[in-house]
Amino acid sequence: MTRLIVLTILLALTGLTPAAAQSPGPLRIEITEGVIEPLPFAAPIFVAETPGAEAMAAQITRVVSADLTNTGLFREIPQGAYISGVTSFQSPVQYSDWKAINAQALITGAVSIQGNQVIVKFRLFDVFAESQMGDGLQFVASQDSWRRMSHKVADAVYSRITGEGAYFDSRVVFVSQTGPKDDRRTRLGIMDYDGANLEYLTDSNSIVLAPRFSPDGNRVLYTSYETGSPRIHVLDVNTVQRRVLENEAGAMSVGAAFSPDGSRVIYSLARGGNSDLYELNMASGQTRQLTSAPSIETSPSMSPDGRFIVFESDRSGTQQLYVMPASGGEATRISSGAGRYGAPVWSPRGDMIAFVKQNNGRFHIGVMRTDGSEERLLTASFLDESPSWSPNGRVIMFTRESQGASGAPSLYSVDISGRNLRRVPLDGAASDPAWSPLLQ
Repeated sequence: MTRLIVLTILLALTGLTPAAAQSPGPLRIEITEGVIEPLPFAAPIFVAETPGAEAMAAQITRVVSADLTNTGLFREIPQGAYISGVTSFQSPVQYSDWKAINAQALITGAVSIQGNQVIVKFRLFDVFAESQMGDGLQFVASQDSWRRMSHKVADAVYSRITGEGAYFDSRVVFVSQTGPKDDRRTRLGIMDYDGANLEYLTDSNSIVLAPRFSPDGNRVLYTSYETGSPRIHVLDVNTVQRRVLENEAGAMSVGAAFSPDGSRVIYSLARGGNSDLYELNMASGQTRQLTSAPSIETSPSMSPDGRFIVFESDRSGTQQLYVMPASGGEATRISSGAGRYGAPVWSPRGDMIAFVKQNNGRFHIGVMRTDGSEERLLTASFLDESPSWSPNGRVIMFTRESQGASGAPSLYSVDISGRNLRRVPLDGAASDPAWSPLLQ
């Protein structure tokens, strides 16, 4: 399902020497917790360089613009405001025309079609500095991968202007739900990060929940009731083949997550009213118990360096968050505010932990430092749960459920500053999002 895209750096497009091409212009968005005025940019419809490429050029331009605008950090200047257009990719930029409409960044591009292949190239300009930012890039792929190329262009623009890592060229696996609230049918769905290219990975014959991607994005762990009791399955995203991970007879396994290198699975195993954390070696099948306490330990998530595990436990009497060495041993409580804490997920940057907090009848998605300091609540609603990080650790996608007999879950995203709360455009109910790493 993942298609190869060939990336070529074209120094020839920049009109600069290699040394100069590597020096970005002064245009930069500094992302802070304060109010950010979106940066105005212009993105003229990419030039169609071969007959019949006009429609695809327009589609690609629209996706690039939507990716940037949806971050809340950029504002697209309407095409109708343009003083001049771009009719050739090689034409020099008329900076005065773009300054006149207050465009601070200008994205130009071109699209050509050769057989089943699409070639997309683009350049980014700092209008007020009258300079190009970075190298021109070219992407080549099959026609049905045009959206991926669009996301890659937007990723490059976003990273050059913000200094942040990319995240548009990624996917999300989630639980799709149909039917009435008291008789929901569930199956695993997978989509582009923006809700496009939806496909289904399982049928709706059994309850599924809590999917998690492997570090390479090729496998998904999830819990299924297919055998009658909850057990962890692993599914190959490309072949859609799946298998059950073995566990003790009569025990229930839930809440699984991969180690950063994908060689191990951390999960919660419940038996006799108690649950502990275990580690499974994917190659040997050997398991190792990590916790041993008369309490419920679940929802483990490993730090990106593989050294620590954060999890939720009621060992102190209520749901709280704890961190322990990945090898097991003594755990340290990191949550300290009022209310209950659960569903912790370590940021891919390694600097923060996202969580769900329940307090005074409201649910919140929040973030804190890995030692529990600097807690910040990003959302508040009747029911917010299941946070998942974007590949660059900048955005959190989560489930929000509406109230009442007809209430249903939907997927939302929010910036870690608490800004730019957005609903993911999906038809039907959806929950339990899990964001993939950047696609290869």
